[in-house]
Amino acid sequence: MASQLPGGVPPPDAGRRMAPAAASRPGRRLIAGMLLVAAVLDVARCGVVLATARHAGPATGLVAAGLAAAALSLWTAHACRGGRRWSAWAAVLIGAASAPQAALSGFRVPYTIPDTATAALGVVLTVAVLATAGQTGPAEWLPGGTCTIGVRSPGDPQRR
Repeated sequence: MASQLPGGVPPPDAGRRMAPAAASRPGRRLIAGMLLVAAVLDVARCGVVLATARHAGPATGLVAAGLAAAALSLWTAHACRGGRRWSAWAAVLIGAASAPQAALSGFRVPYTIPDTATAALGVVLTVAVLATAGQTGPAEWLPGGTCTIGVRSPGDPQRR
C-alpha cells in the first residue's frame, strides 16, 4: 500500500482526516499574504535605490539589506503557511520593524509610495498577528493527549 511506511506500518495519522496547515489557525493565509506583499515592497525599494543611486557603495548595501529583508519575509510567509510556531513571532517582528524602517528614509520623493505602503502594512501585519494570536483551530480530541495536567487515570478513586 502506498499510504504505509516501510515495513507495513501505517502512518500515525491513518484514519484521521488532516486539515490543511493554513487552516489550522485563523488568519494564517492573510498573514502569509501580507508577508508576501512586504517582500514585494522590499524589492520595489531596491529598484528605487538602483534607479536613483549616485554612489555604488551605499547603494549596494541598501540593495543587499532590501533583498535580505525580502528573503526573510518570504521565508516567514512559507513557514506561516506551513504552520511553524516561530513564524508568528517573526511576522510580529517584521511588522513592528517595518514602520520605523520606512520612516528612516524620511518619506522623500522617490521613496514616498513604498515607504508609506511599508509603514501601513507593518502596522496592519502586527495587528493581524496579534489579533489571531490567541485563536486556535477547531477543537479536536487528541488520542493519548499531550497535556496530562489535571487528568486522572480511569482507575483513580478520586476521579469524578
